[in-house]
Amino acid sequence: MDRRRLSIGLVLEISVVAFEALSVATIAPKVARELGGIELYGWTFAAFMLANLVSVVLAGHASDRHGPAAPFTVGLVLFVAGLIACGAAPSMPVLIVGRVVQGLGAGTIGATAFVAIGRAFDEHERARQFALLSTAWVVPGLLAPAVAGIIADEVGWRLVFFGLIPLPLIAAWLTLPALRSLGSGVQMTEGVLPVGAAAQLALGAGLMVAGLGADEAYVAAPLAAIGIAVSIPAFMHLTPPGTLRARRGLPAAVAARGLQTFAFFGADAFLALALASVRDLSPVGVGVVLTPATLTWTAGSWIQAHRAGVWTRRSMATVGLALVAVGVVLMAAVLLEDVPVEAIAAVWGIAGLGMGLSYSTMSISVLSEVDAASQGAATAALQLSDVLGQALGTGLGGAIVAVAASGQGARKDALAIVFALMLFVAVFGTLAARRLPNDPAGLRASTVRSGS
Repeated sequence: MDRRRLSIGLVLEISVVAFEALSVATIAPKVARELGGIELYGWTFAAFMLANLVSVVLAGHASDRHGPAAPFTVGLVLFVAGLIACGAAPSMPVLIVGRVVQGLGAGTIGATAFVAIGRAFDEHERARQFALLSTAWVVPGLLAPAVAGIIADEVGWRLVFFGLIPLPLIAAWLTLPALRSLGSGVQMTEGVLPVGAAAQLALGAGLMVAGLGADEAYVAAPLAAIGIAVSIPAFMHLTPPGTLRARRGLPAAVAARGLQTFAFFGADAFLALALASVRDLSPVGVGVVLTPATLTWTAGSWIQAHRAGVWTRRSMATVGLALVAVGVVLMAAVLLEDVPVEAIAAVWGIAGLGMGLSYSTMSISVLSEVDAASQGAATAALQLSDVLGQALGTGLGGAIVAVAASGQGARKDALAIVFALMLFVAVFGTLAARRLPNDPAGLRASTVRSGS
């Protein structure tokens, strides 16, 4: 098996997904205005997220049963089909259907990438592979918003979707031969795919998101409550026993990942709002302030790759989440007009560094806690917690801001509450990380390479 070719293909595939996600965030307002569906704007992103929840679960379990090649192929077809549907969409409802298809494809690709890394590389090598996947977001993070904006203004937003189509096909040519070999020599699990639980979780998450985004309290509270009631049993079914209590080992890693993404992405989203509404920065200015965190995230990923085998997983993840908490505290100074925005960019880079140290560490920890035949289900649980953390962090933060009065002072108070919430969650994430294994991150041999 050509593992270098596999690695290059996975990085290219993740880069395409990253470029698409960041590009859509840039062109979405223009698309909504042109298609005449501004009231459906939020569903451009919610539909993608909810579909992602379903496909992450199904692709992870399917990889355990059939190997990663088949679900990866399905995910690739869905992602390309979603690009075509979005690029050709005559209306917002059709565009949202395309985003659902894209979300199914992107979640499948991400889930099979984790399984491929688990089966093709030993534990020490996995640290480098996850660092490479983090690096795959750097170029899109720096270029995608600007390039997508220029294309949308000069040529048309449809080309943003159509222009990406060749790249997944190239990635498939690179990765599929190696992925096929990863299905051999591994004892596959049996049983049916947890379609019902995945659909129930997506429904519950959708109700929670809708409730958190509702304007009237009498609508918001029941929707959110029903969403929680529907989601919790499904989440418990799809994650390791003890995840809600952050039980030591695998459950703690899954729980810590959700708390981590809740805190970081929740703070990141509302830092952008504070920069725009409190500091009156342009979209370009907001992007400049947020970019250093992308770079330090990648730097942190490479630090954990080089220190794997020296630092323990527990210490790496704990330090990383502690840095996220420190970054949130210092970043809240954005609400103080005397603090220069350059300082905000620097301190938010601390949080990005923490994400780089801890994010990949948790992925490695999950892979090392299970055998090859169960890596799909385990990493699906991890990514499930990841996506839910992002959705709940941004959704709950949005609900807090929405209930604030329109005055400047009230908005500042609401943002201060949001940042305090994210700090609280980051501290809990740090405590959960303390329950990870205390052995060196790169020395625990758990999985024998397949096909190498």
